[in-house]
Amino acid sequence: MHSTDQLTFAGAIIVAGGLGKRMGRPKQMLPLAGVPVLVRSVQAFQKIACVKQIVVVTSLENQEILKKYFSDLTFAQPGETRLGSVISGVQALDPHVQAIAVHDGARPLVNPSAAERCLQRGFTEEAAVLAVQVKDTIKQVGHGQVQKTLDRSCLWAAQTPQCYRADILRKALERFGYQQDATDESQLVERLGVSVKIEPSDYQNLKITTPEDLVMAEAFLQTGAQLRTGFGFDLHRMSAGRKFIIGGSEIPHSKGFVGHSDGDVVLHAICDAILGALCLGEIGLLFPPTDPTIEGIDSKEIAKKVLELVRAQGARLLHIDATLVTQEPKISPHYAQVKKSLAAVFEMDEKNVSFKSKSHEHVGEIGRGEAAMCHAVATLLVGEEK
Repeated sequence: MHSTDQLTFAGAIIVAGGLGKRMGRPKQMLPLAGVPVLVRSVQAFQKIACVKQIVVVTSLENQEILKKYFSDLTFAQPGETRLGSVISGVQALDPHVQAIAVHDGARPLVNPSAAERCLQRGFTEEAAVLAVQVKDTIKQVGHGQVQKTLDRSCLWAAQTPQCYRADILRKALERFGYQQDATDESQLVERLGVSVKIEPSDYQNLKITTPEDLVMAEAFLQTGAQLRTGFGFDLHRMSAGRKFIIGGSEIPHSKGFVGHSDGDVVLHAICDAILGALCLGEIGLLFPPTDPTIEGIDSKEIAKKVLELVRAQGARLLHIDATLVTQEPKISPHYAQVKKSLAAVFEMDEKNVSFKSKSHEHVGEIGRGEAAMCHAVATLLVGEEK
């Protein structure tokens, strides 16, 4: 009996092939508190121990974006309909999976514990769906007038994931998958004569369909989040024959920075500020100056690693402010160039990037053009994950 078997190998299919007509653009990759909606949906299923394979059914363009966040996903091409996409996802699953969860990629706030309960129940009882009781009074309407007021005490709004014993879902899709009138696969399972159980969910598991949904989801996520500010500093000597690179952008000059990397004091200071806000130390711990394999490394690679840590911490980079202190060359003509470069490096809107410079009034090594330094501040929203 399946009711006594242990579910150890489940698969999740995340369907994200829609065009987002009501949103006005594809909704799956819209930023939700700085992270794409679809990424948050995937992350929820990564927290479920029995889910050993995640299949994301989405466009090639979206697949490339997801590869920046995950290295262990299986991808499938969307079908012409939702059911077509589900069939595509099932075909991409390992044939040995015991149970299958089908989830809308536009439901990023699903509670992993609720999804796991639904999976376990779907495995032991053949089929189960997450759902919530309807809160509003529902009217059945025809020709613009109320025909009947329904008893809301027995009405539930179906959510996802919808979970099934693997053989049950495959049989339903094989027998009824061509019936395009079904709005979800549980209707096909019902047509097999299988009783679909309800697993209670919560109202935060909303589907991002309209701009208002996105606002509500942002509000749910930011509960308990905190703003943090980090400070960063860097200084490098200057020498002839080296490139003068600041903020990932090269500025013409007769001298450049001496360092184990390309010496980009601006990127180094900003990266240290970000790490400070995350309480993760400084870049020398990630890229030791004693490591000969990274000698001459492009500092944009350092920034890339720091951004990965930001994402891993469930944080969002809101604002950076950097001040370069140098006697030469004159930096103000290059402000726009450096701001644009910084925005690209840190994947931010340019309006949230501040860059400026100060001279050292001919005082000390910096005043003699022998060195330059940078101070930076970074502001992050930390702790957004539920």
